[in-house]
Amino acid sequence: MKKILSLGLAMALTVAMLAGCTNKGGSENGSAKTPEQLNELYTTAITENGGEMAQYNAPFNGTTEEGPMMLELMGLTAEDVTAYAISTSMMMVHAYGIAAIMPAEGKEEAVNNGLKAFIEQKQQAFEMYLPDQYENAKNAKLETLADGTVLMVMTAEQDTVFDAIKAAIEA
Repeated sequence: MKKILSLGLAMALTVAMLAGCTNKGGSENGSAKTPEQLNELYTTAITENGGEMAQYNAPFNGTTEEGPMMLELMGLTAEDVTAYAISTSMMMVHAYGIAAIMPAEGKEEAVNNGLKAFIEQKQQAFEMYLPDQYENAKNAKLETLADGTVLMVMTAEQDTVFDAIKAAIEA
C-alpha cells in the first residue's frame, strides 16, 4: 500500500512539475495574459506613452472594428497575431507608427517581416519628400521583447517612446 501511495505521489508531483514548466498563464501566446488583456495592455501602453502623435492617432486593436484594416496596413492578417494595438498616421505627412503585437504561434517571422516592410515603405515614401520624416522612418525601432511581444516604434522621439512603452508592457 505504501508503494502505491508513493508511486501515486511521485506521479502527481511529476505532473505538477511538468505543468509548471509549460505556459504559466495557460494562454497560447507565451504570456501569462489572455489576448484580451494583452490588447488592453498594448492599447494603454501606446496611449499613455506614445507621445503627441498617439493622442491624435488612437490605437486600434483586436477588439476594434478598424483593427483588421490596421493589420492589413502593416502587411499582416488576423491569423498572424494573438493580440495587438496599432497607432499610425493615415495621412502621408508623418512617418509615424507604433505597433505592439503578440504573434500567433509560429508567426514571429511573418510579424517581423510585415513590420519591416511597413518601415521600408515609409522610408521610400519620405526619402525625397520630407527629410525629417525620412529620418523618423530610417531610425524606427523594431524589437522582440522578453515575453514575445514585437514592438515597433517610428516617431520623432522613438528612443524615449520605445523605452516607455517597453517598460509599460514589461511591468
